[in-house]
Amino acid sequence: DIGLGKDGYEDIQKYQSSITGGISASFVTLPNKSNDAFKLALKVSSKSLEGNESFMQDLIKEGNSIGAKVTVVAKNVPVGLGDPVFDKLDADLAHSLMGINAVKGVELGSGFNSVEQKGTENRDELSPEGFFSNNSGGVLGGISTGQSITANLALKPTSSIRIPGRSINLKGDAADIVTTGRHDPCVGIRAVPIAEAMLAITLMDHFLRHRAQNADVSSGLEPI
Repeated sequence: DIGLGKDGYEDIQKYQSSITGGISASFVTLPNKSNDAFKLALKVSSKSLEGNESFMQDLIKEGNSIGAKVTVVAKNVPVGLGDPVFDKLDADLAHSLMGINAVKGVELGSGFNSVEQKGTENRDELSPEGFFSNNSGGVLGGISTGQSITANLALKPTSSIRIPGRSINLKGDAADIVTTGRHDPCVGIRAVPIAEAMLAITLMDHFLRHRAQNADVSSGLEPI
């Protein structure tokens, strides 16, 4: 957790939201300063944590791997971080999160679900009390709105597995490749704290840029 004072965001919450294979999770409130990046952040809906562990053990015995979806949420983000064109906050977040090994997709807010929504469904309408929704994921026009920033990461299953796969050798001839040794069946578990750190670093960078440009001038707007 990174505290930035009364105008800063309070905490970043993260969890592994799904593993291909029937295991999914939903958001739960985390205890402050929690260092458990997995169990405390998961509330499994279709299988228990023991079932998840059993699923992983089966993958290890099989010599295979599985992909995962990881979600990170930053709450109480200051209003006004980012830029409308060249240094958009959502663009920088996507850039940094895509830099994590095995990440093959990043979405903010409703993300790819937006393609199935009408404008009346996707727009984040506003009232004097705040927004009615957060399909934008906390960023509009490249600038933070003060809402929670929500990012989903898709991680591929690692290709370092014991099951033989087709490839070529140094001469260009057909060959089988097998990776032995200890390898995680799901890199998404280890990616949870990494995604949290990457989101925090990117937000801190934009906070310092905002501070340098505006000389600590406050917008007077409360986080929504």
